[in-house]
Order: sequence, then structure tokens, then C-alpha cells
Amino acid sequence: MTELLRTPPVQASAALRYDVASAQCRGDRERQEDALAVSCPDGADFGFAVVSDGMGGHAAGDLASRIIVAEIFAELILRGRGPLGEAAELSALLNDAVHTANASLRAQIDACPEQAGMGGTVVATALVDGGLQWVSVGDSVLYLLREGRIERLNDDHSMAPEIDLMAARGMIDAEAARTHPQRNFLTSALTGQDIPEVDCPVGRFDLRDGDILLIASDGLQTLSDARIAEIVGERARDESRAIAVALIDAVTACGQPEQDNTSVVVLKVEAPDAAPAPGAQPVEDAKQSAWSALAMAFRRPPMPAEASAKSRG
Repeated sequence: MTELLRTPPVQASAALRYDVASAQCRGDRERQEDALAVSCPDGADFGFAVVSDGMGGHAAGDLASRIIVAEIFAELILRGRGPLGEAAELSALLNDAVHTANASLRAQIDACPEQAGMGGTVVATALVDGGLQWVSVGDSVLYLLREGRIERLNDDHSMAPEIDLMAARGMIDAEAARTHPQRNFLTSALTGQDIPEVDCPVGRFDLRDGDILLIASDGLQTLSDARIAEIVGERARDESRAIAVALIDAVTACGQPEQDNTSVVVLKVEAPDAAPAPGAQPVEDAKQSAWSALAMAFRRPPMPAEASAKSRG
């Protein structure tokens, strides 16, 4: 069953506005170990999206992904009001947020030793003044679709790049590379230990009218890049909601016997003279939006409006 979360189109700067939606499916797994949170308040010059793919199974992979999302999202919302102007400062904030989340995992494991082995991947994106910055650890993906082409923006911290290089050099054939048993082995993840690799570019990636970003767990890679680009291209004029649902439906239709959890955030970049955003959320409700997004990640009721008002002082 597809779970859908819709964020109304928002005006993020004088140059661009965003239409954002997310969707999930459990696949053929007993539990949903992905978590995500999105906040793009109307009229604000910033927006955030975080996706984490938990690992550890009965060692609480679902809890791990929720801790990662909650910690990073809270860092971005609570500390992100100040250092958003400079790319280097925002990069430092994103990097710090990942290490804060990792420390929280360590504290959880220390408190509950039976949960040792849990952890997760993460992709956290920040939209600021028409630009994109990100931090990622693991194999969850950040795709850019522009003018009919698909490109992965973030690094892949798994064995897949090395295996693909072996195929490119003729050491193994393409099918052997695609089905290699070590393909999905991670070379970096958040586990409460030292993080071997963190992808956090200092520069800001300029977005254009018509760009579409996908932030997803690796369950989406049941589909080839070419198939993902085809699905998005067929619905490029539709709302982000339709694209998110189409991608999840395509993953489900593959019928993989051990299909992983799949989560995807679809972010369409549009010129401000595009269709208006009816019912879009005012910027003064940004913190309430953030608490609602975190509640979605934890499947808990949203923070009451009165409590949110108190938090705004």
C-alpha cells in the first residue's frame, strides 16, 4: 500500500517555487524501516527534506531511521534560521547534523545494548535561494532530472560503483555486475561508530525552472535509471504527487520477491509565474509544519498548535 504525504507548492524565492510530495511502500518486508520528513513553508527562503533507510531488522532498523531523521531535521529547523546565506556555513550545519544523529544512535545503543547493529543511511537536502545543498551517507539516492536526462548528484557509499567499474573494465559482464551479491554492501553508514565517508559538498548547486529532484531510499533502484527517467518524463507536467505515486506503483509492479522498503520525495522546481499554490502554508507556520513533518516520520500526532505557539515565544 502506498502512503502519500503532500506538501503544497511553495514560493521559495523570487526566482523559483517548489511543488513537493513524498510516498512510501513497505515492499515485501515485515516492517517499514524507512523514515522521511519534509518542510517547505510558503514564502520562506528555505526548505528541507530528509530520507533515511534503516538497517538492523529486529535490532531496530525502523527506530534507527526515525532517530536519524528526527535529529537531522531538528538541527536544520532549529539552527537553520541563521547560517543559510553562506554555502560553507550551511555545509557545516548539514555535516554537524549528521554527526549529531550518529551520536544519538550511539546513546540509544548504549542505553539498549540489544539494539547494537542498528543504523541507517541518510540523504538530507536543503533548498536555499534557488539553490540546493545536501549531505548523504550510504546508498540512498539524490537524482536530478533535467531536460530529459537523469543524473545522480550524491556519492554512492556501497560496493556498487566498484562492481560497475569492474564491469566497465571487462572483468565481469554487465548482468553479473547487476546481480552481484555484494552490490548493496555499504561502505559507509550511520551506526553510532565513526562514519567512514560523508558526502557534503561545500558549494551550492543552482536549480532551474523544470528541474525535478528525487530523494529516495535504495528501494527505488529496483527500477533502472532509464526507467525512472521515463516515468518522470511522462509525468513532467503533472504535480509532484502524481510522479511520486507513479514511481512507487512501478516499483510494486516489478513484483520482486524480496522487495525492499521504498521511500521517495519528489521536488519539482518551477518559475514563480507557474500555476498558483492554493492552500499553501504561510511562513509563520513553518515551525508547526516542521513538527508535523517529524510527527509523520514517527507516526505520532502532530504537535498541538498551542504548544507550537509557545515554542515560537
